[in-house]
Amino acid sequence: MSILSTEQLSHSFSDNWLFKDLYIGFSKGDRVALVGINGSGKSTLLKILSGQLIPGLGKVVTEKNLKIGYLEQDPQFNSLSTISDFVYSIGNKQQQLIRRYEEALSSEPHDERLLNNLIDELSLENAWEYEYKIKTILGRLGIYKLDQSISTLSGGQRKRLSLAKLLIDEPDVYIIDEPTNHLDIETIEWLESILTTGQKTVILVTHDRYFLDNVSTQIAELDKGKLQTFKGNYSYYLEKKAEQQIAENASFEKNTNLLRKELEWMRKQPKARTTKSKSRINSFYELEEKTKDKNIKSTLELGVNVARQGNKILELKEISKNYGSAKVINAFSYTFKKGDRIGVAGKNGTGKSTLLNLITGSATQDSGIIEIGDTTSFGYYKQGGLDFNNDEKVIDIVKNIAEFITMSDGKILTAAQVLTHFLFPPAKQYGLVNKLSGGEKKRLQLMRVLMKNPNFMILDEPTNDLDIDTLNVLEDFLLKFPGVLMLVSHDRYLIDRLTDQLFIFEGDGKINIYSGNYTDYRFERENQKINQKIQPKSLPDTVISTPVIKLSFIQEQELNMLEKDIADSEQTIKDLTAELNDITEHKKLLEISEKIKKLSSNIEVKTARWMQLSDIKQTV
Repeated sequence: MSILSTEQLSHSFSDNWLFKDLYIGFSKGDRVALVGINGSGKSTLLKILSGQLIPGLGKVVTEKNLKIGYLEQDPQFNSLSTISDFVYSIGNKQQQLIRRYEEALSSEPHDERLLNNLIDELSLENAWEYEYKIKTILGRLGIYKLDQSISTLSGGQRKRLSLAKLLIDEPDVYIIDEPTNHLDIETIEWLESILTTGQKTVILVTHDRYFLDNVSTQIAELDKGKLQTFKGNYSYYLEKKAEQQIAENASFEKNTNLLRKELEWMRKQPKARTTKSKSRINSFYELEEKTKDKNIKSTLELGVNVARQGNKILELKEISKNYGSAKVINAFSYTFKKGDRIGVAGKNGTGKSTLLNLITGSATQDSGIIEIGDTTSFGYYKQGGLDFNNDEKVIDIVKNIAEFITMSDGKILTAAQVLTHFLFPPAKQYGLVNKLSGGEKKRLQLMRVLMKNPNFMILDEPTNDLDIDTLNVLEDFLLKFPGVLMLVSHDRYLIDRLTDQLFIFEGDGKINIYSGNYTDYRFERENQKINQKIQPKSLPDTVISTPVIKLSFIQEQELNMLEKDIADSEQTIKDLTAELNDITEHKKLLEISEKIKKLSSNIEVKTARWMQLSDIKQTV
């Protein structure tokens, strides 16, 4: 049964229909990924489904009291002033109680009477688990200063704040537009686990193919104003789409051959003759329309003829960089070799972009030596590097860099031909830049870098806001690129496909060099964690010299509450386990098993915190 559906949904912009007569329904537990090229109307459809935009025709039907949460590409915060104002909804009693508690905690000196009263209220409202969940979500998304003004946040911080609010509110339907932008890989994997836990209903748009594969159970493709659904994840969709394409190609070839015969027949008829078969004439025009509308994707292969690269490419010798007291890069050394394909990974803020800026001279190291080879030519795509004039034509933007590009086989391609390959049709090429979407502008900026024919390519998060078709073109180009490649990306699929070595930024200035792709690295890391759990635990020597820290009043209260919460959760698990013995209904068994799994997970987290606080208390 659908909890959210559309009826004859249609919408247009500037007299151009994005889609017409769409019918689609979403049931509880569906996780649907919407795919399609930039400009096909994906984000518009999400806005209509979420109630942010009124459709031109048709309607959206929802179940009574359905709560819909929406994460847009560029979040708006209206008149809200601080992070707290946005995170804690005025109409939510538990959230407002938690807000008062957090504000009381942060005020100095503590009002112990007020804190005790708030602790009692939180217990009465059963809000401790919710408070812990809110803290966890905000922490994982790097949000700590709740009194910070929203106006001071960067675009990435605003996106993470909006995502945090969506997860905290736990709506009935999650409508999410590009959720992985501005997240590091670990946070993306954490988000995957949240969205796939329980019976969440999710409708999303994302370019991250691993995320698509891991989260979605259904794919809805929006193409030329029509919506086609495929039951299964993204890999299944690709298989079925390939089969469909083969059938369509065969049909297209058949129609083309038939059209030639019909065209010949039409031409042979005397102009004055009026006795032509009306049905045959109609069939001719139908065939012509089918053949004309066939979308044949470019098969052009780009293998660029890069500048000659000498034996010495780039050498980093014990380079270090600090920002204030924060150590970003500490005594890092590496000698780049011909054919190096390096992925750069790590949490946000650990120094990935700083390393790229040091290499290209945009920043200066505090110590160490950077030696660049005489023949090394950098091509550097930066985040947010959209620095062209919006009043220029698209083709002129590219021609300002180069009128043509020389391929590895000696052939010369014009700027227009390269633009066509990167999915800019002639109508777009001679249009103004200000008419392009955000994703198309980023694609154009990327093209400018590629047209310079560098032999050392550096790409800093090139996938944000690009559709999957564009990413496929970019991948094909980079796979054939014969120079050195450095890629910073949260897109695990892209790193796996394009790189064979990693610089892992572990924080505090440490960079670990790993031979292999990201999947290899993650697999090895998981095995290490498993082995560590098996080995008997021993306290490191540094524990002996750790200074004695007394528990604060707040930590004492937290320790007491953790003891009670753990005991209550363990009792609940016992009760649910006993209840399982008397149930035969499959659906009910799954629900109770999911509850037990969730409670067990919470107990593990709370026990770890309880042990930490208990250790501190015992040393006093």
